[in-house]
Amino acid sequence: MARRRLGGVTAPSAQARRAAALAKRVAAGEPSLGRARRVGRMLRELTATHVDAHCELDFRTPLELAVATILSAQSTDKGVNLVTPALFARYPTALAYAQADRAELEEMIHSTGFFRNKASSLIGLGAAVVEKHGGELPHTLDELVALPGIGRKTANVILGNAFGVPGITVDTHFGRLVRRWGWTDLEDPVKVEHAVGELVPRREWTMTSHRVIFHGRRVCHARKPACGACSLAADCPAYGEGPTDPVLAAKLVKGPSRPFLLARVGLADDGAPLEAPADSPAGLDAAAATPSAIEQDVP
Repeated sequence: MARRRLGGVTAPSAQARRAAALAKRVAAGEPSLGRARRVGRMLRELTATHVDAHCELDFRTPLELAVATILSAQSTDKGVNLVTPALFARYPTALAYAQADRAELEEMIHSTGFFRNKASSLIGLGAAVVEKHGGELPHTLDELVALPGIGRKTANVILGNAFGVPGITVDTHFGRLVRRWGWTDLEDPVKVEHAVGELVPRREWTMTSHRVIFHGRRVCHARKPACGACSLAADCPAYGEGPTDPVLAAKLVKGPSRPFLLARVGLADDGAPLEAPADSPAGLDAAAATPSAIEQDVP
């Protein structure tokens, strides 16, 4: 717990006391109205903070996104994006995957890990799309999850980002964060999806998934979250799990949008206070010093 010195006596900071009280309320069963209001505040802050949130897998068509998402299992978006340009050029259609030479396909996707299983999924996906859907990827949840290699998480990624159908993507990172924030205590991904779906307007499901994941990759890390540089701190019951000292926390914030994220909480690059708060015109000017970097944010 963060502490401050008072006349030689170490006392918890006001923020730490608020977080401890909130954690107790969450553990005891936070009233639904209170939780809804708190989640609403966090959603608004995530929207303002991660203006650049988007799907970080490169794709042009629904089929390409399906393939990239299958490859992303136990891999990184960056690693997948290194593989897919050549892969998409070699296999532009579902029929091409269905007829793929297994050895060649495995070699092309080898670096993403579990390449044998993934090759089987891609070949099976291509065959099923050709045989059952005329070569075009379907756009309903039930049809997508019936395809080889596509589970509910992957289906929601495809629906939300390729077809514009709202969906909540509950991967390991999303589940970890919403439990840390006290949005739910459930572990099962489908139950988490439904619980969060009740707290978030349906039209915001897809973008909320992106914003939560962006925040996790840049600020709220699994082992050491940057609590002292987090704009969600006031509504987070887990405040104090990571460094609360701004200088230490600022070092943990990642990504090209780091100047904006720090300025959002009134901090300079070294964790020192800005002369103007981040939500004042001067503070926002400082935060927006490199807008092109924000637009091109990557993990």
